[in-house]
Amino acid sequence: MRGKQNSLRRIGLLMGMAVATVFVGCESHEKLPEKPPVPVTVAEVKEYSGPEWVNYSASINPYSQLNVSFKSGGYVTSIEQRKGPDGHLRNLQQGDWVKKDEVLATVRLSDYEQQVEQAKGRVDQAQAAALKGSQDFARAQALYDANALTQTDYDSAKAQNDSNQGALQSAQATLAQAQQALSDAQLRAPVDGQILSRSIELGVLVGTGTTAFTMGDTSRVKAVFGIPDTVLNSVDLGRKQGVQTESYPQEFYGEVTAISPQADPKSRTFQVEITIPNPKQLLKAGMVATLDLGQARLPTPVLVVPLAAIVSPPDGTKTFNVFVVVRDGDKDVARRKAVQPGAAYGDRVAIMNGLSAGERVISNGATLVHDGQAVRVIQ
Repeated sequence: MRGKQNSLRRIGLLMGMAVATVFVGCESHEKLPEKPPVPVTVAEVKEYSGPEWVNYSASINPYSQLNVSFKSGGYVTSIEQRKGPDGHLRNLQQGDWVKKDEVLATVRLSDYEQQVEQAKGRVDQAQAAALKGSQDFARAQALYDANALTQTDYDSAKAQNDSNQGALQSAQATLAQAQQALSDAQLRAPVDGQILSRSIELGVLVGTGTTAFTMGDTSRVKAVFGIPDTVLNSVDLGRKQGVQTESYPQEFYGEVTAISPQADPKSRTFQVEITIPNPKQLLKAGMVATLDLGQARLPTPVLVVPLAAIVSPPDGTKTFNVFVVVRDGDKDVARRKAVQPGAAYGDRVAIMNGLSAGERVISNGATLVHDGQAVRVIQ
């Protein structure tokens, strides 16, 4: 037992000596040299006040648009037919073209035909009464001229004749109204144009003023957009202007035909319209177009940095950072700062928050450093 304890003490002593040797050896080694500073170039955060390219989005609208409404109410008995892609007839629908005075839909005609016949009967009766009254008055006139009729009888005959003539005119006016209502039972296109929407179906009961179709003239279209007062001087009536869409590679040209005289109370922008010829019907109502109005100075200065100064973190998050060079004792180091980029102006980008004017950001070498990295600023 005593031999075993002596062996353990010798092992412990040897291990202690080995550890001591290691520490002595570590102390004898020289310190590793620090990594040299990374050479970088910097740019000062400055204010920028323009110019900028002014780009806007516009909505494509028909040159003119109107609702086609019934003037006579009733049950819809027919809607104009068109041949569909499958060769079968279908009801008129959006996208179809119509000509002026073409019948688009009809309400039940029998109701109005009956009214016309009744009005004709009343006209016939009124004509007969008017003829008899005219003849009676002619006789009364002759007797009155021969002093064979009293003034009272003469006045009575004249009043009866005037009444009969008035009744005839009223009956004729009623007939004209009934005939017009019959004609209006057929809803006709007021102009040449394209059907933008249909609001009726066969068999529905419609009243006077019910909108059946919405039509538009798309042989020309209007690009409508809003601008702030700071760029009003960039737009003039009659100015030639191009617009682009994502649907077509070519640019479409028109001219400024309207500028609102007052700003919208909510958006505080002025509405501008550009009229564009559309003979091939490439531009559709509801499309979104883009246009630029040239250069204009920014209403308020913004802070900008070189585009190359913006970096993303290595973890792949959708944030943006810059490295600011700050003095740490006797050396310069890079410090990461999160920023919110704004619009780009050439090779510079606006910084909405995260930086102050006068700070130095790394413009060349930002991808080679990390937070706290020693750097050497070069020209």
